[in-house]
Amino acid sequence: MNTAAKFALLAGLTFAGATFALGQQHPQQEHPPTSAQVVVLDECDPTTFNAVLGPDFCKNVALGEFTTFDDLFAKAAAGTPDPGWDFEPDELKIKEGTPLSVVDQGGEPHTFTEVAKFGGGFVTGLNAPGEDTVPECSTGFSNLAVAKTRILQGSTIQIADLKKGKHRFQCCIHPWMRMQVEVK
Repeated sequence: MNTAAKFALLAGLTFAGATFALGQQHPQQEHPPTSAQVVVLDECDPTTFNAVLGPDFCKNVALGEFTTFDDLFAKAAAGTPDPGWDFEPDELKIKEGTPLSVVDQGGEPHTFTEVAKFGGGFVTGLNAPGEDTVPECSTGFSNLAVAKTRILQGSTIQIADLKKGKHRFQCCIHPWMRMQVEVK
């Protein structure tokens, strides 16, 4: 892995805070809709990730097979990203006013960033071959909008007041982690 990619991953550790809200509850709603949950998953191998990125970067406690640091990059370079790194569900339909509760149950930080069009993230070694970084992710965590969408392991972010229409979200670090939310 190149130095720039390592730095980009480490740069995410410098931002504190894992909760944010967009918008406010509609005043005409006495009882806001129940939130819809999105789960963020990964299979980072604590031994290999922490050896490269520092102690406690990967805090995976899952039972089962882990993905090593080198394998994650090799799979992405081959155009076959690890399917264990995912947002669940992949698609969601909600009513307008329903907040999203996005919880990171994986072992490392991710982002849940709204993008106009799916594409690559800011760690170029994890992008699909020939895939360009989407504008929303292009400057990594130096972009406050991306930094606000960062979710630490075990944390939750809330997204409120999505307007009617289709919304695309992806992880700006692991760009194959994608989902679409349709608001009716």
